[in-house]
Amino acid sequence: MSTIKLFLCLLCLTYLGSNELYRRDLLMRIIKHSKQNPSRFTITEIANSQVGVKELTGHNDGPKVQAYLSTVKLRTGEPWCAAFVSWVYKQAGFPRPRSGWSPALFPTSRLARSALPGDVIGIYYPELKRIGHCGIVSQQKGEWIYSIEGNTTVQGSREGQGVYRKVRHRSTIHSIADWYTERGNHQ
Repeated sequence: MSTIKLFLCLLCLTYLGSNELYRRDLLMRIIKHSKQNPSRFTITEIANSQVGVKELTGHNDGPKVQAYLSTVKLRTGEPWCAAFVSWVYKQAGFPRPRSGWSPALFPTSRLARSALPGDVIGIYYPELKRIGHCGIVSQQKGEWIYSIEGNTTVQGSREGQGVYRKVRHRSTIHSIADWYTERGNHQ
């Protein structure tokens, strides 16, 4: 079993790109978590299964959107990007995060320097003076972060109508939060 985990860890390192191999914090996180539980990738699989979900009438509604919103006790019509993230983590068996407020997904204790699959990204909006949108990292290749985001559009709006795969340059990402590690499951 440990041979399989080691193989999966090496496969992940190769998959993330050779330029990431030089980042000590990334390597240490991959090694540590691959020994504990491979469910980091379960998070991305669950998020990926939701790609293509659309609102019913374009007003933050519909059966799936309602399921996301109810995870954080929000009503139909509320923005749902953070609710989507919380729903995915709940489906993967994690007790946290559970918030419909995107800034709440980025406490100082959760911030990470590099993005691993399952981490949460936050996009800052100067007009709001806060993080106003979030999504789940599926992978990072060099300076590009591939994510799965709810309540967005093909163009990447924070007020969209569906779940989409996005590619964002690292410089456009304000914060990365690691909710996978043990510390988040005991707060």
